[in-house]
Amino acid sequence: MRQRLVLGALILVDSFIVASVPLMALMIRFEGNIDSYYVDRLLALMPMVLFVRLASFYGFGLYHRLWRYASINELLGIIGAVTLSSLIIGIYAAFISSDLPKSIHLLSWFLTITFVGMNRLCIRVIKNFRRRIPGNYSRVLIIGAGDAGAMIAREIEHRYYQSKEIVGFIDDDPYKQRKMIYGAKVIGSRQDIRQMVTEQRITEIIIAMPSIAGTVLREIVSECKQTDCSVKILPGMYELIDGKVTIKQLRDIDVEDLLGREPVQLDLHEIAAYIRGKRVLVTGAGGSIGSELCRQLAKLSPGKFMLLGKGENSIYEIDRELGTKFPHLDIMPVIADIRDSERIKRIFAEHKPQVVFHAAAHKHVPLMEMQPEEAIRNNVFGTKTIAEAADRAGTEVFVMISTDKAVNPTSIMGVTKRVAELVIQNMSKLSDTKFVAVRFGNVLGSRGSVIPLFKKQIAAGGPITITHPDMKRYFMTIPEATQLVLQAGAMAKGGEVFVLDMGQPVKIVDLARDLIELSGLVPNSDIKIEYTGIRPGEKLFEELLTVEEGTNATKHKKIFVGNIKAMNEEQLQLSLVALSQAMYDGDMINVLRKLVPTYMTDGVANGRIVNKQDHQSNSKVPLDESIADYQTAAGIFH
Repeated sequence: MRQRLVLGALILVDSFIVASVPLMALMIRFEGNIDSYYVDRLLALMPMVLFVRLASFYGFGLYHRLWRYASINELLGIIGAVTLSSLIIGIYAAFISSDLPKSIHLLSWFLTITFVGMNRLCIRVIKNFRRRIPGNYSRVLIIGAGDAGAMIAREIEHRYYQSKEIVGFIDDDPYKQRKMIYGAKVIGSRQDIRQMVTEQRITEIIIAMPSIAGTVLREIVSECKQTDCSVKILPGMYELIDGKVTIKQLRDIDVEDLLGREPVQLDLHEIAAYIRGKRVLVTGAGGSIGSELCRQLAKLSPGKFMLLGKGENSIYEIDRELGTKFPHLDIMPVIADIRDSERIKRIFAEHKPQVVFHAAAHKHVPLMEMQPEEAIRNNVFGTKTIAEAADRAGTEVFVMISTDKAVNPTSIMGVTKRVAELVIQNMSKLSDTKFVAVRFGNVLGSRGSVIPLFKKQIAAGGPITITHPDMKRYFMTIPEATQLVLQAGAMAKGGEVFVLDMGQPVKIVDLARDLIELSGLVPNSDIKIEYTGIRPGEKLFEELLTVEEGTNATKHKKIFVGNIKAMNEEQLQLSLVALSQAMYDGDMINVLRKLVPTYMTDGVANGRIVNKQDHQSNSKVPLDESIADYQTAAGIFH
């Protein structure tokens, strides 16, 4: 009923405007001295003018818009409707030989746009006067007067005007100072945050800078935390990959934000070319990396999408999630163990995946130290099983997820992933399939990551436990890592070990302090930080390459190709046979140390005593020694 009343009122007002404007145009044209002849001619034309104008308004949807949210699109609609109707009226007037002055039509066009536009604008103005109830709203300060800040401000003004009031913007750009955005002024730079909060009685701060550097964000967060305001942040560009910014995406600041990773620039056309319409299989699809790979791949419209994993619950969850978000996709969940060669052979023979992402692996360092045979079965021979099945099925591209722990490995997990890289490199020489590996460091938020552990420890009241005060790690966000993996797959020629730019390593203790502070607590006061000692297989820091390996640049600034020497096929096969036998006679470590000369266990690498602390402080095995050890390892099974 209310909608009909509003529609009727709009049509009534428009009819009045349309009928009045031609008379106003005559008065302007003849400066108020209108001959009755022209009035009669105009009145004879009026029924046709009313019909054409209102029909045009209806056809352009002017009666089906929410004018309280009117913007430039609505103005363009009015201009289009009036212009079309004016052309029709002008042609009709000429056809019936009306001798009204031609300027009347031009004046009518201009006046109709003006008055109809003002009528609609009044609706928005009236809406803006229906303000919030005093004392029952947030006074908002937006940090960032760029596109994201402007979009957040627009949504607040349109949708949340009853609960939020934008007081101003903060931005470091001198050009923007004192400028207005959606009725709010840029009132200072980030050094003025605390002062503006006090002067303007701010109660809520929104950080709308999705691509800001981590160091700058830390400064801003530090300033905001010294106020009593609630602080929200717009997610980073990895989370806003679809380009949509809404107030619902605001969330509390998390430690991932403070890393401030530069947004990944993807060649979506190149990636889509090898994914769209193809049969794609992801192993470990229920894991942290695997599930995010699935989310990114689903956006690229694969023809058939196979989610392979051993854990039924995790596969069920990602299958349900993707099925809901992408109902058009042909998704097939597959419960299978990559170590089950017969099962894997049947799956690949039946479905013949064209693109494979191999993310399944045992990754937990201390756990694998306690059961090395499981790491070998899964990471080495599971990879070999998947790779050989892909070769037989004629897979086009095979991408294995590797790790920085494969470099100068000190853990079973690391050395088995290095052997898996050797397997992939060897398969590339034997197959038409493009086999590649992608090597990167830790990902924030993954299962086994320090962040979920720290959050649980904070929730329990502490302490946060860290193995060593100097422990450092490379970190990426899961979306960033998976997007770069997809890009690397598009660049594959076969045999490469791609190395991702991980930025600067981060101290684990710094992450812990940031997380405590973001929880509103004080490090070593509210939450203690305790050091427990380095666990078996851990290093103080990880490396992405050895000195002798080095890299070659690719066309993507964050992806490099490691100069990583492959192993002779016969030597590798003999080594794998020896490794398989060693799992049963308990000599696995010695075989692995000979297979990967830089593998270190308790300070020993391939029979040499090595100063482990020196190695952990980034010294490398000398080049001539490494080559000699490699040659020794290569010949041990002859």
